[in-house]
Amino acid sequence: MRPLLLFLSIFAATLWISLSGSAGPAMAQEPQRNLPVEDLVIQSGDKEHMFEAEVAATDKQRSMGLMFRKEMPEKRGMLFLFEGEGDRYFWMKNTPLPLDIIFIDARGGIVSIAGTTTPFSEDVIPSIGPAKFVFEINAGLAEKLGISAGDRVISRSMGLE
Repeated sequence: MRPLLLFLSIFAATLWISLSGSAGPAMAQEPQRNLPVEDLVIQSGDKEHMFEAEVAATDKQRSMGLMFRKEMPEKRGMLFLFEGEGDRYFWMKNTPLPLDIIFIDARGGIVSIAGTTTPFSEDVIPSIGPAKFVFEINAGLAEKLGISAGDRVISRSMGLE
């Protein structure tokens, strides 16, 4: 039964990515702008790392993500909010920036990190465990700051302050 659920999850994610990844021609090469921005803290051991997080809360905002973005300040990222906790699947289609993708559970714990993803790749990047939130930052920054699975993430939109 479990392999069937995994197959259905991957199939549904792939279908969702395929359907939501096709922006109309007018938006084809433009990054999304004007998302709400809030403070986000990652607690790693005795260190706290402060970020500004653009918040992607709707299906449209999440499907667009950081596509077409060519640069991002070091202490900035994008926080993806989902309704419930579950397996998450991301990809890098139309994303020229290499990223670290941080998967976060409902309690704010980092589940896994996909470090230094490949720009423009259509390979599916799984959460490797249930996640309710995802935070994307510049590639290599998680390793540079010592951020790892088990660390804690806190932000207002996550309901964890």
